Amino acid sequence: MSHLPLKTNRLLLRDFCADDFQDVHAYARDPEVVRFVQWGPNTEADTHGFLAHVLNLSEVKPRLDFELAVVWAPENRLIGGASIHISDQANREGWIGYCLNREFWGRGVATEAAKALVAFGFAALELHRIYATCDPANVGSRTVLQKIGMRQEGHFRSHKLVRGKWRDTEIFAIIDDEAR
Repeated sequence: MSHLPLKTNRLLLRDFCADDFQDVHAYARDPEVVRFVQWGPNTEADTHGFLAHVLNLSEVKPRLDFELAVVWAPENRLIGGASIHISDQANREGWIGYCLNREFWGRGVATEAAKALVAFGFAALELHRIYATCDPANVGSRTVLQKIGMRQEGHFRSHKLVRGKWRDTEIFAIIDDEAR
């Protein structure tokens, strides 16, 4: 897609490539980084599998899934992943997610990446509604979603079985005319 890569003040969001293994594995194997997601901590095989999967997704036409590497532009260093997925073409709905190396937590990086994803979703993908989910205990992610203008729409109790424990899920969303 001609709109990629996405550029912000400090970040470059680009398609992953096979050479990204070491940087992806550095954050994906960290138990603290993956504490609130359904996958991980990754083995090397898991990370290789993830990269193979996202490389395949980037070739699908029409493209509905954008799994992007988050690159810290000042050092040209891959520091995480961010994604936007078209979940319902007819209703022009999609969802976002992000995961960062914890060395970059608390610097506004997730907010910057999420803002770029939302802007891309509304402008390039012509979405009407973009949502995200998070574990209520993930205060950092909840704050990011609120900072980018998403509003909480729901709270699902005992919604996901993650690592053998039931967890709640909150859903946040933003509509295209709210982002203008």
